[in-house]
Amino acid sequence: MVNSAVSVEGLRVVRGGREVVRDVSCRIAAGTVTGLLGPSGCGKTTLMRAIVGVQIVAGGTVTVFGRPAGSPALRRTIGYATQNPAIYPDLTVREALRYFASVLRFPPSDVDRVIAEVDLADHAGALIGRLSGGQRSRANLAVALLGTPELLILDEPTVGLDPVLRDELWALFGRLAARGATLLVSSHVMDEAARCDRLLLMREGRLLTDDTPGGLRERTGADDLERAFLHLITEEAAR
Repeated sequence: MVNSAVSVEGLRVVRGGREVVRDVSCRIAAGTVTGLLGPSGCGKTTLMRAIVGVQIVAGGTVTVFGRPAGSPALRRTIGYATQNPAIYPDLTVREALRYFASVLRFPPSDVDRVIAEVDLADHAGALIGRLSGGQRSRANLAVALLGTPELLILDEPTVGLDPVLRDELWALFGRLAARGATLLVSSHVMDEAARCDRLLLMREGRLLTDDTPGGLRERTGADDLERAFLHLITEEAAR
């Protein structure tokens, strides 16, 4: 794939004596939204952690913008939103973002920008601990958006959000990619897959396919992406 932001070759991760990522290879094109889909426990988060550079791997290589994953030079280039919000509950939304902007040495003006982007302007003065689950997820996403990162790794960013907010966030992801950012977004909700430029479908630590939504439909003969995914699972089980 030309102009790859991320390249994964033969990645293996072992945890507790069990291989949780099995010989995964893929490339993520710069300036695109790639969906990482599959059931809970299939290895999505582990793959994302390997790309960020915080996962111990048993084999294979991961490079980001031509550098080994985890290189110090990549720290200000990657925005990472974990599935479980990693923000302090006793701070307000604005205080938390000011803190992270200061620690990461991003401009203070970023705070109001990212609050607006995740639609939390009306809750900027609210304590993180008093927000709903969906609002905490959006505050967590706002931290990842500080500094306008070139690569965004977003682990289940729409969990707990109503359909309207989910749609707004996916529209934001599209705008970020149009401005040149590269996004890897994990989800187990198949109806979000159609919003992606490309799909990585995982099951039991393996990568079942790397294709566009249209290519996946054509290849499987399925009308929708959920049926296409089920077709691939059945095909894999028959081997």
